[in-house]
Amino acid sequence: MGLIDSVTVKYLRNNKVFADAFNFFIYNGEQRVKADCLHELDTRELDLLYGGVNGSADDAIGNAKVNKRRPARNATKQMYGVERTRDVVKSFTAMTDSNTAYVVLAIEAQSHIHYAMPVRNMIYDALQYSNQVQKVASRHRKDGKDCYADADEYLSGFTKEDRLIPIVTLVIYFGSKEWDGALSIHEMFKDYDEKLISCVPDYKINLIAPASIDDAQFQRFSSNLREVMAFIKYSSDRQRIDRLITEDEGFSRLDREAVDVLNVCVNAKIEVAENEEVVDVCKAIQDMIDEATEKAVEEAVEKATAENIRSLIEATGWTVEQAMDTLGLQESARASVAKLLEADFVHV
Repeated sequence: MGLIDSVTVKYLRNNKVFADAFNFFIYNGEQRVKADCLHELDTRELDLLYGGVNGSADDAIGNAKVNKRRPARNATKQMYGVERTRDVVKSFTAMTDSNTAYVVLAIEAQSHIHYAMPVRNMIYDALQYSNQVQKVASRHRKDGKDCYADADEYLSGFTKEDRLIPIVTLVIYFGSKEWDGALSIHEMFKDYDEKLISCVPDYKINLIAPASIDDAQFQRFSSNLREVMAFIKYSSDRQRIDRLITEDEGFSRLDREAVDVLNVCVNAKIEVAENEEVVDVCKAIQDMIDEATEKAVEEAVEKATAENIRSLIEATGWTVEQAMDTLGLQESARASVAKLLEADFVHV
C-alpha cells in the first residue's frame, strides 16, 4: 500500500467520516447512518453468517469480529482462485420498524481515476456475497441434514429462509479532476444489440468526486470531509482556496488526518507540528506565505548587495572580502552573497 492509500484509508476508518460519506451520498446529509453503530470488519474476509434455521445476524457480526483477530481463511481463494483486500469495511446496525437491520458498508478510496472501477467493485461485492453463502452452508453442514426442508435446500446449502446481508460500496475519489471513467458495466460495452444488452445485468458504482459536488451540496457533510472535498475541488484555484479557508470555520480546527490527506493528495504543503493534532489551516498557510515572502525579500537584498559589491570591485580592484568589509556586510550574509559572486570573482 502506497503513501496516498495509507493516508486516505486511515482517514476513512474514522467512524464519523465514514458515516458522513454515506449520509451525504444516500440521504442528502440526513444523519441516518450513526457513527456509534458502525463496527469495523476484516477487509480480507467478511466471515458473516446470516441465520436460516439456526443462525442469526448477531452470530454473523460476532463471528466477523472474532475473525478479525486471526488470519483470514482461504475458502474464497480456493473457490475462485483470487483474493481481494478492500480499503475500509464496516457493519452497520440499525433499527427498522422495531426490527434490527444489518448492512455491510464498504469504501474504496481512489487517488487516481480507475477506468475499470465497475468491474473491480463488482468482483469485490460478488466475492463477499459468495463468502456469505459459503458460511451459511458451512453452518448448516455442522447442524446436519435436519435443518434442510428438502433435497433442493440440501444441494444448495442455502435454505429458503436464509437471507444475505446487503453490501453497499462507495467509491471516494481524492483527486481534483473530473471523473471521466465509466460508472456502470453497461458504459464499458461497445455498441451492441439493445435487446441482447438488456439481458446483461448492469452494475453501477456509487461515487463521490470533489469536482462533481456543487457548492451548495458541501453543506450536506457534517464532518471535516466537507473541508477535504472542497479543498481538493479548488486546489488549483488559489483565489477560491483563500476565500474558502477564510470563510469556512472548519479550516481553523482541521484534524491532522484530514490535513495529511490534503498534503499527499493535492500537495497542499500545510505544515503540521509533530505533536499537533488539530491544525489552523488559515494560519498555517499564512505563516507559509510570510516565510516565503521573507525569504524572497532576503534574496532580493542579497542580490542587490552582490551587485553593489561587484560594481565596487570593478571600480577599485579590491577583493570580495575587502569590498564586504568596506560595505560593513554582516557575517551572517557573507556566505550567501559570496556565492552569488563566485561566478565572477575568486573569493579570497
